[in-house]
Amino acid sequence: MRAVCRHMNADHADDSLLICRTLGGCPDATRARATGLDADGMDFAVAVAGIEVPVRIPFARRISERAEIRQEVVRMYEQACDALGVPPRSAERNSRSRQGLK
Repeated sequence: MRAVCRHMNADHADDSLLICRTLGGCPDATRARATGLDADGMDFAVAVAGIEVPVRIPFARRISERAEIRQEVVRMYEQACDALGVPPRSAERNSRSRQGLK
């Protein structure tokens, strides 16, 4: 699961921040870093007013396979975008990003 956190921190730091601002109850967060996850949720270290605080965001359902992690994180991201009125990136752009294309 460390690989998932590394990927989130390297490639999706802005997404993590949106998720923590909305689903994590930290609307004033300035930074979010994934620190761990298990079958029930994801843990973040979130900077709020210059102080790093732990935030746990539960998954909508228990994860039983690694492939489900991506589905759940995408769901959380889309829910966060909806809550903030921000359009989510398109699926095509996400696919191209995973392939190293711009």
